[in-house]
Amino acid sequence: MNNPTAAFLVIGDEILSGRTQDLNVAFLAKSLGENGVELSEVRVVPDIIPTIVSALNDLRNQFDLVFTSGGIGPTHDDITADAVALAFVAELEINQQAREIIESRAQVQGLALNESRLRMARIPKGAELIKNNVSGAPGFRMENVYVMAGVPAIFRSMVGEVIPDLPSGKPQLSRTITVHRPEGEIAQDLSKIADKWPSLSIGSYPFFKDNTYGSNIVVRGHIDAEVLEAEKQIKQLFII
Repeated sequence: MNNPTAAFLVIGDEILSGRTQDLNVAFLAKSLGENGVELSEVRVVPDIIPTIVSALNDLRNQFDLVFTSGGIGPTHDDITADAVALAFVAELEINQQAREIIESRAQVQGLALNESRLRMARIPKGAELIKNNVSGAPGFRMENVYVMAGVPAIFRSMVGEVIPDLPSGKPQLSRTITVHRPEGEIAQDLSKIADKWPSLSIGSYPFFKDNTYGSNIVVRGHIDAEVLEAEKQIKQLFII
């Protein structure tokens, strides 16, 4: 049985402009990988509703799971909920449970439940809420799409909430072999190893440290014995 596949849709002009550095891709990839879910694609799109709708419909039809980050806050440019409602042809409404959560949080902080904060309670009809232990305002799930905040601390909290209920598979075993030789010297031999093990992912990642070129060779796969044997052969080949 194949592992579930996933895609990540990162939403926000601030990411594309370089103003904000994304910190969520690596965290999601690691969290999914540890549970046997393969993150297969990452897209970054601007705060434009038709663009978000198009990307979301494309990804949710290709992959088992889709995760989004960004655009569910209180400001005018937080339009992810609007886009998801359009993608699913669902009514966007004030979710009573979400409203109560946001209102309770505001009362504790001595804040008014104004129109801006109430925007965060707008959830497509039929969605299930994703708990937010950091700031209160929830994310939500529509079928195979998980809609979460872009702020890293909140995103990580929401990922922690949904991971236990996701379909899972067998995590890949990963082994790293450090070779203190430049890639140009090892490329042909490494290619032969890769050809011998088509079921494995074998990548070479060069580095330059202490005036020396080297490569970290990473072997990944679902069959532990194959990964370990390939690792052994690479070490023997480069006399490690």
